[in-house]
Formats: sequence, structure tokens, C-alpha cells
Amino acid sequence: MTLIIKGAGLTIEAVVNVARHGEKVELDPPAIKRIEKCRVMLEKKIEAHEIMYGVNTGIGEFSEIILNDDQVKDFQKYLIYNHAAGIGEAMPEDYVRGAMVGRINVHAHGNSGIRPVITQTLVEMLNKGVTPYVCRKGSVGASGDLAPMAQIALLLLGEGKAFYQGELLEGTEAMGRAGIAVPGLHARDGLGVINGSNVLTAMSALFLYDANRWLKQAEIAASMSLEALKANMSPYTARLHEVRGFKGAVRSALSINKMINGGDLKSGKVKHKVQDAYSMRSTPQVIGTAHDALAYAHEQVEIELNGVGDNPIFFPEENMQLSGANFQGSPVALPMDMAGVAITMVSVLSERRMNRLNNPALSAGLPAFLSKGAGMFSGLMLSQYTADMQIVEQKILSAPASIQSIPAAADQEDFVSMGMNTAIKNFQILDNAYGILGIEFMAAAQALDFRDYQFGKGVRKAHEVVRRYVDFLDIDRPLYKDHNTMKELVKSCEILREVEAEVGELG
Repeated sequence: MTLIIKGAGLTIEAVVNVARHGEKVELDPPAIKRIEKCRVMLEKKIEAHEIMYGVNTGIGEFSEIILNDDQVKDFQKYLIYNHAAGIGEAMPEDYVRGAMVGRINVHAHGNSGIRPVITQTLVEMLNKGVTPYVCRKGSVGASGDLAPMAQIALLLLGEGKAFYQGELLEGTEAMGRAGIAVPGLHARDGLGVINGSNVLTAMSALFLYDANRWLKQAEIAASMSLEALKANMSPYTARLHEVRGFKGAVRSALSINKMINGGDLKSGKVKHKVQDAYSMRSTPQVIGTAHDALAYAHEQVEIELNGVGDNPIFFPEENMQLSGANFQGSPVALPMDMAGVAITMVSVLSERRMNRLNNPALSAGLPAFLSKGAGMFSGLMLSQYTADMQIVEQKILSAPASIQSIPAAADQEDFVSMGMNTAIKNFQILDNAYGILGIEFMAAAQALDFRDYQFGKGVRKAHEVVRRYVDFLDIDRPLYKDHNTMKELVKSCEILREVEAEVGELG
């Protein structure tokens, strides 16, 4: 399939398909006409010597300096040179490709004033697999993701570096091998490529896609633990959550019931307490809250993906240009800070259930630390330590970046979103979450093997998948291999795919 880019309707799932799976893109013909029309207007304004930020003026603190005609020609090149100031190792290619998709969609509105060849070259780069080398760090998430986007723009000058067919090449060689003409940068072109929060938004889109699938697996692991702990299932009745009104809690309760259906616990054949601990009976409320937080972040990210994040912005119908701050990353950074906190919160809940599985005073008759030979063997005692360490790291990373502004550019840019910090740390939070949830899966499977009643259909399938990769812990063995195996299993979403094939879609 080919994604038609129109300036509207771009979804997170579409970004994932292009960024990770190489789906081709194409500019919608009306979008090309809008870009052409805006460029014609811009060139007339240049000829009339109308003062326009970043076209015939400097940028940032230098915005009051007016450039002469000769300077206008070279300014875009030096703008990109100066802003290509990141640091660190290369970003994953899907981050960069996602940012390019987002930037093309901004241009498709016809409000950026760039030459059509600039946007078409970005399209060609995506379709032919030329991915600019971009450093991970350097953006403060306002005035756009200037440093990383400038490294993308270097390719439009035939400079910088790029990955092509598995090699890291000089930019001019990568473009040449792919058969892509280097367009150069004329007036406005450079700033029109870099002046939006496209990298942090693309990273946020990819994170939300992954985080939603992780949350579904958190419900699967929770269901396994609840079965093993002989939970009272009344708190998971959808009607209970419907009267309160939070959509995420209703969704979570329904998913857990899908997992438990068909088992003895659900049918009332297993004796249970009148009321369980919060880490058990609050599961729909807590995971549901995370679903709601991610849903809000999802909405904000898709608004940004489909909006005009640029400066200045040109309005051909009114023959007008306005300079403002539509590059400011805060509309994405704040909800994404919350999204990271949501993953940490659910990870804490996962560890608390794992603690109940391990603790003989809390586990409804399970052996201490899920070991057959307590004393001689320690079972999963140290698995909890590993989960705990990762949760502390998550908690440290959950401090919001969106309030951490440091003024820049001689206080011209005196409040920035730091949204790139949010995007980076969210992936670190999620990386830990894979490991934490993997440990709960392992502990829940171990606990279920000590029970002799019929489990729910979804729980049986999840247990089956876990057992393909990690054996029952009969006697102690080094557990680091199991931990890493389970982390990769959660990351792969194999459990989720097989469970949903068995019981239907969760959520």
C-alpha cells in the first residue's frame, strides 16, 4: 500500500507503518498545488522586500537583523549548518523516518512557503530508503526540533550522512546511489524543513503505539496473577465501572473478564476472599487510568501530526504571513510526560502483584517465593529485586521534563518545552516496563503450575506461550537468562497476538 499524504488524516498507525515497515508515501495532488501556490506568494513578497522572519531576517536573537539580497541566498545553508548541532549516537531510523513523514504532512497544508521540490525530495528519501544520520540529543522542543531536523536538512544540500541499504554513507553518496537529485536550499527552504516539533512528535507516536500494546499485556499478566491468587472476580464486573464513568476502567475490566472466562474462578468454583487487596481489586481502575492518559496523549499527538507546526506561517488566500510559536512542543510534551508516568504507575502495580505471588503470607496458599524447596532453594526471591530496581529507575525518569525549561538564544527563546527529553525518557521507562512485566508473567506462570483448577481460556493461552520460552523453576538456576527472554517476549507482543487470536481483541 501507499500512504497518500494530504495534510490531514495522518494517524499514529500510519506513521508506524512508514517509519518501521517501509510503507511508501505519495503527496496528494491538491497538496502539491497548495505548496506551489504558497511558494508563488512567498517569492512575490521576497521581490517586494517585505520583511519576513527567517526569510530575509536572522533568527532568534538576530531576528531584527535584515539580510540583503545576496545574504538571503546563502542564509538557509548557514542556518542549517549552525543548527546541525546535536550530540550523541544515531537515533533509531524509525524515529527519523517518522519525523520526515510528519514534516511532509506539515508541508502538505500549503502554509510553509517552501519549494515543492523540497517536500518531494523528502518523499523520495522515504521511498528509496535514505535515512539521515541524526544525533539522539540536542533539541529543546521549541522553535521546532532544530538540531535533529537540521541533520535531515543537510541531505538536501548533499551534505551530512545517511543510512542506505545497511551502510552509513556521506550524504551526497547516499543520495547519488539512491538516484535522488540534491535540490539545494533557497530562501525559506531550510527553516521550512526544521521549524517544527516533528522528531519528538514522531517518537511520541511510536511510543504510544508500543505503550498501548504493553498495557494490553499488563492486563493479560494481571489476569494470570489474579487466577493464581484466587481473586474475588466481582470487582471486574463492567457494570461496577460503568456507574463511575471512566472509559479506561470499563475497557480494562472487560479485557480481564475475557481472559478469565471459561475457568473455575470465573464460574465461582474456587473459594475466594470477600475482598482482596488494592493491588488486585484496583487493577481495572489503575490500568484504566493509564488507558485514559494514553488516549488523551494519542489525541494530542495526532492533532500535532496533522497541524501546521512552523514559523512563520503563510496564508496565500489572504496574501498574509504570521510569525508566532506554532513550533512550541508543549502541547505534546505535557501529555507525553503523563503517558510515561502512566506506564510507571502500572509497572508499580505489576510488581505489587508479583510480591503477593512470592509472599506466603499473601499468596492464598502458594509456596514461599514459588519454590518447591524453600530454604535450600530461593525460587523467585531475586526476581523481585530485579523488578524493584527497574521501578526505581522508572520513578526517577517519571519527573516531568515539560517544566524543566532553560532559557536559550539570549533569552529570546526563554521558555522551551524540553519535549525531546520527555520522548527519550519515555522509551527508557517502557524498556524497563518490558522487563518488569516479563517478571510478573514468569511468576504468574510459576504460580499457576501450583494450582489444580481450570483456568480461563485467555489465561491458559498466555501460560502456554510463556512455557514455550521459560521452563517451570523446579530447582534453582541462574535467572538472568529467563528475565531477558521474558523481556524480549513481552516486547515482541507474541503473548498478546496469541491471546487475542484465542479470545478476541482486548480493549
